[in-house]
Amino acid sequence: MASTDTRPRAARIFAVVLGLLMVAAIAATAWVGSRALLAERYLQDARSLAASLDSDVLVDPLAASEVLAELRDNTRSARQLTSDPVWFLAERLPWAGPLLHAVSATATSLDETVAALAPLVEKVAEVGVTSLTPSNGAVDIGAFETIEPAASSAATRTRQAAQVLGSLAGAPLPARVQAAVDEASALASSVAETTDGLARATRLLPLVLGAEGPRDYLVLFQNNAEWRSLGGLVGSVALLHTESGAYSLTGQGSGGGLGAREESPLVLDDEVLSIYDNRPGRFPGNVTQLPDFALAAPLAREYWRLKYGQEADGVVAIDPVALSYLLAVTGPILLPTGDRLTSDNLVPLLLNEVYQRYDDPLLQDEFFEVASAAVFQAVASRPLDLRALLAALGRAADENRLFIWSAQTDEQAILDGTTLQGSLPVTDSSTTRFGVYVNDGTGSKMDYYMRLQTSAAWCGVTTDGAREAVLRVRVRNDAPPDAADLTWFITGGGLNGVPPGVARTVAYVYLPAGSTSLETSTSEGSTLRGDTHQGRPVLTWTTDLPPGASATLDVSVGAPLTPELEIVKTATLAPSSDVSDSLCAAR
Repeated sequence: MASTDTRPRAARIFAVVLGLLMVAAIAATAWVGSRALLAERYLQDARSLAASLDSDVLVDPLAASEVLAELRDNTRSARQLTSDPVWFLAERLPWAGPLLHAVSATATSLDETVAALAPLVEKVAEVGVTSLTPSNGAVDIGAFETIEPAASSAATRTRQAAQVLGSLAGAPLPARVQAAVDEASALASSVAETTDGLARATRLLPLVLGAEGPRDYLVLFQNNAEWRSLGGLVGSVALLHTESGAYSLTGQGSGGGLGAREESPLVLDDEVLSIYDNRPGRFPGNVTQLPDFALAAPLAREYWRLKYGQEADGVVAIDPVALSYLLAVTGPILLPTGDRLTSDNLVPLLLNEVYQRYDDPLLQDEFFEVASAAVFQAVASRPLDLRALLAALGRAADENRLFIWSAQTDEQAILDGTTLQGSLPVTDSSTTRFGVYVNDGTGSKMDYYMRLQTSAAWCGVTTDGAREAVLRVRVRNDAPPDAADLTWFITGGGLNGVPPGVARTVAYVYLPAGSTSLETSTSEGSTLRGDTHQGRPVLTWTTDLPPGASATLDVSVGAPLTPELEIVKTATLAPSSDVSDSLCAAR
């Protein structure tokens, strides 16, 4: 039998197979490419719709339901276009795979986010918006209990979707795609944050409002004209009673009226005593000198118990700026004194004019009590716009003007990780945090004129390979040149060794836990004291400023690089920030 050469046939077969593979690759590329373009269109439409959604989930569930339905059509279509078997295989390619995976993950995560909101909107529509709004001194706690399961489910699902998008931050993507992924990630994170807050509120509010029995909460009104770490001196206090959804003020007094003591009513550890001495423990108005509300609140609660024999179930702190936000919702209030209190004049009236009007401290305290009670009564009795009320409370919380602490362990756990806890700054894998807490050292109300500016930036690499984080703190005295002639209640009268018109500021600067201090300097050459508090290095800086003067503290530390750099700071009357980029240029 003659032999046959099989090589040409093998070559032809190989050529045919290769040709088929090329055709399949071209077809697959065209398939994936066309579906990617369609998916992009759907996601762009979804983006426009999401922008119009705003906070309608709570305040207008019918409108939100219609927008969500249209949103879901777009996100579902985009998800289907980017999740077929051909797309799945294409994601495994070494060159285009990461890009295709990013598109698919974005479409899937956004679809999951939208899908998670639908049951929540349905429940809100079921109970009715008016049920979620305070009315005649009461809240329908049953409405919050009804939507709690849907809110908790939405919080879990949106958080998971946001985490998936967040994981794409380091993927090797083209700039245009990365920008789109970042925008989708920011949207998903915002939704997740909102649903998380709502879920916590639906669990916490019924408990706080007495669903399981009567509750009493001590309310501290902070005076930002005399700085303390958490905002200001405790000027007045009140007791809030809640029961079955109803709430009312059942007692009021001044912070000083709780009575100074020779020793702290609660034991303060050695670290706290080293930094703050025993001032928070001896004077009830100073409890907010402690920058951790979990320390300050129990101390205030114990002061109240020793004075009145009543143990509060929790403590709330709020300042006049936050009250002005609420007053913008309720509208003006006419006080028994004849003053017309508005969102615009509340702060200057309470924190400055009252000290020029009354020479008697008792009359000053009484004015504070009347004004705060009037704002509370307006919130309790007037019809309110839910969107505006949520915005006011959210703004107060974001600016560290509203803190809550509960003596009930399960209630306190619901607040974990929120700004409402007023915790010390926490550095984690995503964010490096400084803490800047300012306090009045004059014994005055001069901080009405004081301004605090802070800024931070990553600036280069240290000798051991860590990144250098730079912090700048600047305080300025904007009092008028003749501030020395202001009333004694504003200047302090020089009793603490500070001349009238001069403002003494004591700043406690918390460096990130685990960081290494590299360099510190002050514009006036003052000496800094160093301590440690719960694993964080703490610098104490004291500076005296006459009208028109300012002082600056610069600190640099070595720390592992994180995506974000933040400053947790005292909420003052006029907070502002410098441009962070200028810090590195100046070094």
